[in-house]
Amino acid sequence: MKVNYYIDTDSLYIDLSDKSSVVTKEVSPGINLDFDESGEIVGIDIDNASKKLNLEDLTLNHLPARVHILQ
Repeated sequence: MKVNYYIDTDSLYIDLSDKSSVVTKEVSPGINLDFDESGEIVGIDIDNASKKLNLEDLTLNHLPARVHILQ
């Protein structure tokens, strides 16, 4: 899973899978879910993310993963 923030467009994209998206559905204004060919969610796109989320605080609770911070 990857979380990417794009400052130039103020959008946050959460990659849930390496599979390609074939369908996108807007579930709320500015919040889109991407689905693969099997109908599984592969990504979440949030427009105007800084107005909808607190981007300064991220809590990972009990995830069995290595965390990579890229700047």
